[in-house]
Amino acid sequence: MKLHLKIWRQKNPQDKGRFVDYHIEGVESDMSFLEMLDYLNEQLIARGEEPVAFDHDCREGICGMCSLFINGQAHGPEKLTTTCQLHMRKFKDGDTIVIEPWRAGAFPVIKDLVVDRSAFDRIQQAGGYISAYTSGRTVEANNIPIPKKDADRAFDSATCIGCGACVATCKNASAMLFVAGRVAHLARLPQGRVEAAERVQKMVAAMDAEGFGACSNTGACEVACPKGISLADIALLNREFIKSEMEI
Repeated sequence: MKLHLKIWRQKNPQDKGRFVDYHIEGVESDMSFLEMLDYLNEQLIARGEEPVAFDHDCREGICGMCSLFINGQAHGPEKLTTTCQLHMRKFKDGDTIVIEPWRAGAFPVIKDLVVDRSAFDRIQQAGGYISAYTSGRTVEANNIPIPKKDADRAFDSATCIGCGACVATCKNASAMLFVAGRVAHLARLPQGRVEAAERVQKMVAAMDAEGFGACSNTGACEVACPKGISLADIALLNREFIKSEMEI
């Protein structure tokens, strides 16, 4: 398979950056998208050129690091799929593929396709935890009966991998879906009710402080999310926030 790649190259956060064209041959349909980039980088290194910097870790759709905009879509053309799980059989011989980093003020570009998503870490640290004892002795958790429906919905929210596709896709660069997934996961479990009011207040405040935009309910975040986090979690976040205003 022959491909024409238009890849965003940026030396550092201060660099203006630009698209660079690469023509690549011999791409196999069973390669993952990241394996295709590995293949390109091997050729660049062999020619004495600087390889393209991109983020990756598990390559199993779990860690959320492989975050790329591919032909204008977060994680590429396949729904509910991370970039590392996207395969080249989704493209055709001769295709032009435009590859960009996330575009959001709160996710500054570090180099090429790598962005700084530590803003998510700071939001998580602000309130995404519980005081229930969970290290070693889990009697406290196992002794609390939880309806299966509630447990299933909590696990659905917990599947968020923090990749940032919701932010990159939202026209306002809002982090509401990410924060909502964290809040909804714990709000649906009794262990999470202890800090519920404090949690939602702190996490929303941290989100605003990081410079993320406001949610305007377009639904683009849900469409782009590789784990299918629902807009219903944003509705729950809003309810939790309103309740917390009356409790604190």
